[in-house]
Amino acid sequence: MSDSPTTTLSERECWDLLGQHEFGRLAYHLTDEVHIAPVNYAVDRDRLVFRTAEGSKLLGVVMDSDVAFEIDQVDDDAETAWSVVARGTAGILEGQEAREVDNLRLRPWVGTEKFNVVAITVTEVSGRSFALSRPWRHLRRHG
Repeated sequence: MSDSPTTTLSERECWDLLGQHEFGRLAYHLTDEVHIAPVNYAVDRDRLVFRTAEGSKLLGVVMDSDVAFEIDQVDDDAETAWSVVARGTAGILEGQEAREVDNLRLRPWVGTEKFNVVAITVTEVSGRSFALSRPWRHLRRHG
């Protein structure tokens, strides 16, 4: 048993965490810049699927399909945390493939119309869990 504060998650553990959550961050290229944006998503086999309106996310994945996606959490006790990063290729779904997304647990969090369906075909997924050591916690004010 290791005393390391960092543990590498298995691929199965990473996919399990991706399947249990619905909010993450999409990193994408747009011109000569890297952007990051929050999205709600669903897992569909080996893909992550999200809806988006016309705008920079959609333009970014059309211009450069190379993307990364990240979810993370600091547990309520603030003693542990984890992070999962998926890398892959994004593409717009159309026709029947886009309609099939309606059967997934993918609903907009805000009331704006999002007609474009994007799928990230994941080529690599990795994750780590952390045992947090935060000696300054005793300095927080309570009350």
